[in-house]
Amino acid sequence: MIVGYARVSSIGQDHAGQIARLKAAGAEKVYQEKQSGLDRDRPQLAEALRFVREGDVLIVTKLDRLARSAADLHRIVEDLASRDVGFRVLDDPSLDTTTRTGKLVFGILASIAEFETAIRRERQMEGIARAKAEGRTGGRPASVTDEHREEIVRLRREGASIRAIATTVGFSTATVQKVLKAADRATERA
Repeated sequence: MIVGYARVSSIGQDHAGQIARLKAAGAEKVYQEKQSGLDRDRPQLAEALRFVREGDVLIVTKLDRLARSAADLHRIVEDLASRDVGFRVLDDPSLDTTTRTGKLVFGILASIAEFETAIRRERQMEGIARAKAEGRTGGRPASVTDEHREEIVRLRREGASIRAIATTVGFSTATVQKVLKAADRATERA
């Protein structure tokens, strides 16, 4: 079975052109969604990947409709290949894992993806080491000060609700609850 996947990035865009091309290429079933390609959570893509079975072929009109990066593409195509599912890109016939040449092209793309990942990791580790050498640590700076913590605990002891405390100190109710839980743990240890 040939299964198609169509994606557009914004509400104002339309799948119709992609769907027509996918059906003309033989797609019996087409999954479609309006979602940014940068989103990790693409439910229709996940459903299409779950649906395809051994011997099926997943097709897209353009490569960027499927993957966010070479590494993402490699992961998806590797999963499909492990289940004996083919993959084709209509706008680029060389990207067709049902042919020897297509498998070669994807092998090259996989090598590029691994190379990109290794370089990205190397740069990330260099950046972390540089930041540590400069005395910086990762993450956002803490916005809750000791004074805030004391005020939150005091207000709670006085009987104020979580919501009232959050409004008073200007933090979310989740932050107030975290501060109170931490204060409770500190009290239990003491």
